[in-house]
Amino acid sequence: MPPNQIASYAAHALKSAPFAYLAPLRLADALDHLAELGEDARVLAGGQSLIPLLALRLARPGVLVDLGRIASLAEVQEREGWLVLGSMTRELQAERSALVARGWPLLGAALRFIGHSAIRSRGTVGGSLAHADPAAELPAVALALQAELVAQSKGRGERTIAALDFFLGPYTTALASDEILTEIRIPSSSGGFSFQEVARRHGDFALVGVAATVELERGRIKGCRVALTGVSDRPVPGSGTELGMVGEEPTPKLFRAVAQQLAAVVRPPSDLHGTAGYRRQLVSVLVPRALEEASARAGVGPIDGGGLSP
Repeated sequence: MPPNQIASYAAHALKSAPFAYLAPLRLADALDHLAELGEDARVLAGGQSLIPLLALRLARPGVLVDLGRIASLAEVQEREGWLVLGSMTRELQAERSALVARGWPLLGAALRFIGHSAIRSRGTVGGSLAHADPAAELPAVALALQAELVAQSKGRGERTIAALDFFLGPYTTALASDEILTEIRIPSSSGGFSFQEVARRHGDFALVGVAATVELERGRIKGCRVALTGVSDRPVPGSGTELGMVGEEPTPKLFRAVAQQLAAVVRPPSDLHGTAGYRRQLVSVLVPRALEEASARAGVGPIDGGGLSP
């Protein structure tokens, strides 16, 4: 291809299509814009995913509604024992929050796997969840911690969506076109936690990621939740009851059986980064590792056989 044609192609393919830009100062104004513009508008909530899509013209909204100037959407607080994150909370802000570290350490652990600090300084918790990338970390964490997501629209007001019902498919959520994700609410939890991930390089999207929580009582599993990322078109949840773990001792044998059970039912993709079989193998390795670490943090280590090999 001649140089002038290459330059012409690059100018067309790597520049966004024209769009209008709105940056309201109040949530009410942002909701007004979405109600008026409908499908022609897209919400900008950090832009670490949307801006590249615009540049490649994979997204062509007529109007961008930027939430970055709405201060009420960037608060981190504890409310009646729940962690409440405004949807515009920067990922780095949540990662460095003493409140998150003290009461919701699984979230803090997972945030450190997202890109690099420069990306996390602009990316937002709500933006990542609403983008619903099948390989992203925060959707799996939302499932493991049984988060609730609060959406608002001008016409219907506020509604609360359980994380289990929020992710519908790749880059698809239960949010309507006129709704804004305003809050993420995470209940308090006790017990241990772990987040495990394998990526080609630090900062890359996960080939497979595992978020796990374990609660023990008298040396047996009282409650457990596991969520996988990178293995389906959406995060894959699993509870201790569904996986046959409640009431059992937290042993490596049990953890390996649970991992094999999950590896057998997931349908991961094959791509240039790894085959479906390789991703299933990662599930069989990372799930026991995560459950072992979570149970150890819950106060009792594995009972029969010691640690898992790295």
